[in-house]
Amino acid sequence: MTGSAAPRARRSGTRTPPGTPLPRKFYDRDTAIVSRELLGAVLECRTPEGVASGRIVETEAYMGPHDPACHAAAGLTARTKHLFGPPGVAYVYFIYGMYWCFNAVTREVGHGSAVLVRALEPLDGEDLMRERRPKVKRRVDLTNGPGKLCLALGIVGAHNGGWLDEPPVRILAGEPVADADVVVTPRIGITQAADWPLRFFVDGNPFVS
Repeated sequence: MTGSAAPRARRSGTRTPPGTPLPRKFYDRDTAIVSRELLGAVLECRTPEGVASGRIVETEAYMGPHDPACHAAAGLTARTKHLFGPPGVAYVYFIYGMYWCFNAVTREVGHGSAVLVRALEPLDGEDLMRERRPKVKRRVDLTNGPGKLCLALGIVGAHNGGWLDEPPVRILAGEPVADADVVVTPRIGITQAADWPLRFFVDGNPFVS
């Protein structure tokens, strides 16, 4: 299933001003809605080397223990404890023995759902991103994947479990993305529940993975 019929944004009448951290209650909602509404927000990481940030242009929703592609399906473990909440914390995990992946935890404590941030459009700290990824030639390849963006921003396992409205890793409100500019497709890079339409991205953005 593909197309531009993404779930409509369900924002309240009082929108968080751009540049302000998204409140914790933002994440305590249906994971697919949070995944869609994170498009346009800004992921920021502060390290001793400096600040790097990017506009979120691609996400995937992982729905909880009933979702066979979600880590929660295997139950609560030492690795997944932060996936089970509270909502509004980071879930950062290691894959392929090489890359970190960043997720924003959603819904109530104990459920085990999160949004994987798959791609960013670089904003602040691009020189720092290039220092961290010196072999990258094209700007579009700096942050167009979940492992790439963590390398570029300096997100590592030490950030696992941190609140997303506090440094060092924060998600800030950005300019909203219109429903007509959002595309939804099945998730990619997985083998189970691969047909579930839970991947959201900004139509036409060159940084989409």
